[in-house]
Amino acid sequence: MAITRRKFIKTGLIAATGLILADVFWIEKFFIETNEFYIGSATKDTKNIKVIQISDLHLQSINYQLTQLANKINKLQPDLILITGDAIDKTKNISLLDEFLKLIERDIKKVAILGNWEYWGNIDINKLDLIYADNNCTLLINQTKQFLFNNETISITGVDDFLGGKSDFDMAIKEYKKSDYHIILNHCPQYSDEISKQLKKDINVDFILSGHTHGGQINLFGFAPFLPQGSGKYIKGWYNNNNTKLYVSKGIGTSIIPARFGARAEIALFHLKK
Repeated sequence: MAITRRKFIKTGLIAATGLILADVFWIEKFFIETNEFYIGSATKDTKNIKVIQISDLHLQSINYQLTQLANKINKLQPDLILITGDAIDKTKNISLLDEFLKLIERDIKKVAILGNWEYWGNIDINKLDLIYADNNCTLLINQTKQFLFNNETISITGVDDFLGGKSDFDMAIKEYKKSDYHIILNHCPQYSDEISKQLKKDINVDFILSGHTHGGQINLFGFAPFLPQGSGKYIKGWYNNNNTKLYVSKGIGTSIIPARFGARAEIALFHLKK
């Protein structure tokens, strides 16, 4: 039987709609891409310090996607994992963070900051700190700590959340010691503008890492119609507007609406070499 033109178009539209819905509610949420960057003189052939950024987990369960992510991280063997806020958003889910972190090799050093949802979800910060510490993770709240990898020093400055906490870059930088590398963790990218203004010339910064935006979560070919408060002019990827490099992660989880379009879940892998 011949298919009429109208029926053919209708079938095509139904198929296209099905593919879009599959992408929105499944593919972009559950297939986590790895975006890889070589910083300084780092190449695929040099011995580099490997740093992974994980952002906006918004843990609801430990599913296959997260188990595979942990396995991938273990295979990559980074020197350092940086968790840039919104790991959990409900008090009842705090044990899920412990469960997820225990999937990652404990010997891999981790550093975390808080996001707005750790505050808005009324998470017990002391309990959260204990869970992080038990998994070889340092929680930084307006603090700077120096770490040693491959005989090179990395200072990590962790700023409190801009929306739910009390961001204070001046306080955060007080403990800074001159290091080979310096990375600032700041959940809401809007506050990065303030950080750039307050930076002193004698404090070197390689880049700032933020999350929060989810890449818009729904991103229509570069246009994000809905961005959360605290995003400022930032959506995703690299920015260098204030003479300080900023990378905004699209993160892993979702907030409010369990959907993504044009904003694939991600982790970022940075290779560092002076």
